[in-house]
Formats: sequence, C-alpha cells, structure tokens
Amino acid sequence: MKRWLGVVFAAMLIVVGTAVVRAQNPAHPVFRPAPPGVVLQMQAVDMGGTAMHALWQAVLSRKVVGVGHGRTFYQEYLSIYAPERAGYRLRYRSPGGKMPFDTVAKVNGVPLWFPVQNAKIVGAGTFMGPGRQQLVVESQQAAADCGTAHVDLFAYDAQRHAIVPVLAVENGCDLQAGIVRTKGGDALRLTGPYYAEGAALCCPTKPKAVALLHFVNATGRWVQSRPYFTILKPPGDALP
Repeated sequence: MKRWLGVVFAAMLIVVGTAVVRAQNPAHPVFRPAPPGVVLQMQAVDMGGTAMHALWQAVLSRKVVGVGHGRTFYQEYLSIYAPERAGYRLRYRSPGGKMPFDTVAKVNGVPLWFPVQNAKIVGAGTFMGPGRQQLVVESQQAAADCGTAHVDLFAYDAQRHAIVPVLAVENGCDLQAGIVRTKGGDALRLTGPYYAEGAALCCPTKPKAVALLHFVNATGRWVQSRPYFTILKPPGDALP
C-alpha cells in the first residue's frame, strides 16, 4: 500500500510540476505592446539571471510594407520583453534599437521597398560567464546585390536596466550561427563564405568557411578561431 501511495504521490508531483512549467511559459503570452505584424518566432531567455518563472521573451515578427512587381515586401522586427505580473513588457525593439534591422523604405517612383530582410532567432546561451543568458540573432539585409549578413548578440545591462548589443559579426551575402555547448561556457559556430581582401561578392575565396567564436572573461574580448568574419564594435556604449 505504501509503495502504491508513493507512486501516486510521485505522479502528482510530475503533473503539478508540468503545470507550473506551462504556467511559467504560456502558449499565448500577453505582450505589451504587441509585436508588430505576424509573429514568426519566440524564444525564452534568462537575461536577468533569475529563476525559471522570470524568463524574458524575444519575439521575431514581420509586417507587410508594400506589394510590387508580383512580390511582397516586409519589415522585420525584433522585440525583447521583460516579465511582469500579468504578461511581458517591451524593453527593446528594432528598428528603433540600432541592431539588427534598418527601416525598410520605398524607392521613389517605383513599387519597390529596400532593404529586403530575413532573420532568425538562433537561440540563447551563456557566452559571457554563468548566471545570465544572451540572445543570438541572425539577419540579412540586401538591395541590389546579395547584401550583408549579421550575427548579433544581445544582453541585459543591469546597471542601465537596458538591453544592449554586446557582439556584432558581419559578412558579405551570408552568415549562419550555431550554439556550441562546452564545459567552459557556450561558444558560437559561424559558417559562411570567406572573402579575402579585394574579393568580389560573386566569388568568395572560400565558399564555406567555419570559425568558432568565444568570449574570454579575463580580457573581456571575443576571440575567433580563424579570422574569416568581421567582428564589429557594438553600437553605443555596449557591454563590455
């Protein structure tokens, strides 16, 4: 009898625990204000370094800005929300925030809108030491050619109570990121075409280059295993 009671109690704990997790990560969270347009992706991020019930939410969405020449043009948005009692409150949005999107604009006299944008939330990881996660976002913006690709990292600055870009990596045409879990913390695996100095966008020096990028706490710098891609200084007074 005691054994069966133990089994029933354990099952109840599992059910209750599952219900709590679902309550902490609702299927249809309330965002204030709502993300513009249609939501494409959502990602939970422990930006504040707090317990599971206080996860932030990053939302990728897009909104139609025009139609021309049989094509639909979109403005992409990245919105990052902090948890509050009855939902989530907006703390960062791009465009508006400097990364990763420009504002899409109509070409004078022509039904075309540029830049053409694509983006993806890669995920969240602890790249800069334990305790807090950072958000990883891929994006591409193009006009006449294949454009420029970015991988950007966003963190929460507790002193300023603000979301700030802490890493910006740039490459011509394409750049993809993956999160690599290691014992010493997370790292970024970057993949894309490599262009030596003077190489045209049509003709990469190495069509598929791969580099590992990790943060060194002792120096406060990002280190790339092979110098294939351009590490930019984040805009503004970013960390660190």
